[in-house]
Amino acid sequence: MVIVELQDVRKVYPLGKVEVEALKGVSFSIEKGDFISIAGPSGSGKTTILNMLGCVDRPTSGTVLINGRPTKDLSDKELTTLRHETLGFIFQSFNLIPVLSVYENVEFPLLLGKKGPKGKEKAEWISYLIHEVGLDQWRAHKPNELSGGQRQRVAIARALVTKPQIVLADEPTANLDSTTGEQILDLMKMINRELQTTFIFSTHDAKIVNLADHIVRLRDGLVIENERQAKA
Repeated sequence: MVIVELQDVRKVYPLGKVEVEALKGVSFSIEKGDFISIAGPSGSGKTTILNMLGCVDRPTSGTVLINGRPTKDLSDKELTTLRHETLGFIFQSFNLIPVLSVYENVEFPLLLGKKGPKGKEKAEWISYLIHEVGLDQWRAHKPNELSGGQRQRVAIARALVTKPQIVLADEPTANLDSTTGEQILDLMKMINRELQTTFIFSTHDAKIVNLADHIVRLRDGLVIENERQAKA
């Protein structure tokens, strides 16, 4: 089932008196449960695509569809609901709230909207995610008491707490050493298999590309490869 589709998406940014064409007519689709890598060198358009899918930017022309709905037709309120209920986000800089514990950081997205479990069910779900990312004994710790890999594990649990259909991950291993990065990728692959969550990566990391079952390669704002392979 197609969950995301880009149709001839173009994006032009003004840069002083010059216009920079970041995307030059990009088209591809993503199916539910994909573990997809959007790969390419700096300036190829990876982050621009992630911004389109995260509804933090709009295409200059063309159409982005999520669950069959063109995002350009959604009101600001509908876009906010889409981001909160359908999308989860993982950043290379973690973006945790320093004054909150592990448990509170994971819980935070549930406090922003009406969707999600309540009461005992909420506490059990948060505890389950903290257990799944291997942080049971750190649940009361603040981010500055954790390693980089542990912070990224918190970020993964936080991204999953609203039970999103799609998780957008922007260079999630960029600030991690290679061993920790591999552990984080294995964790996300396990979640992808067990929960059928769709993971969409913007990345330079060859390890992510190798793990992906769907690879879209970009160069200079164009798709140069769109390949599916058997799921691991």
